[in-house]
Amino acid sequence: MLAYDPACRKSVVCGWIVFAERKQSMKQTCKEMGLTMTTAFTIFATKVSKEKRISFEVAADPFYSDANMGRLQKAIAGVKSGKAKLTEHELIEAEDD
Repeated sequence: MLAYDPACRKSVVCGWIVFAERKQSMKQTCKEMGLTMTTAFTIFATKVSKEKRISFEVAADPFYSDANMGRLQKAIAGVKSGKAKLTEHELIEAEDD
């Protein structure tokens, strides 16, 4: 959550022109992070203004993507219905690309 800054008492509307696909992609990414595009741009403007640089990362965790959440819900439904069974296994280490 952004802290209230008494020096910023007036809001203004800013507009950007981007490709439709990029807007949809950003909107989806913001949704996965629990943000709106307005909040994301506000975070960006606040950080750049205060730090005088663009050097930060706000990343969506692919674990919480719609595709993965759908896969997990399907797996849970399979276990609950008895069609799938959970089995214990050794941990698998991921390889760095």
